[in-house]
Amino acid sequence: MTTITAPIKVDAETDSRISHAAHFLQQSKKDFVDAAVREYIENHRADIEAGVRDALLKLDGSTQSAVALVTGMSAEELDELGGFAK
Repeated sequence: MTTITAPIKVDAETDSRISHAAHFLQQSKKDFVDAAVREYIENHRADIEAGVRDALLKLDGSTQSAVALVTGMSAEELDELGGFAK
């Protein structure tokens, strides 16, 4: 597995929890967060896959559908703002 440096930001309380848990499990913070994220994703895989399927159903290949999905705006709302060339 290739390792890259990609900093994430968490609030002070979460950082403290990560630090304590990693310390008492005798792991680095990096290793602890890596394991925690992997476990979380595995435990929520069905929800994540359902979200992906739902998003794909909303996309029809148009710019409008992509913008609607990203912004959460309806096609009507986008049309009110000027819409997209057909």
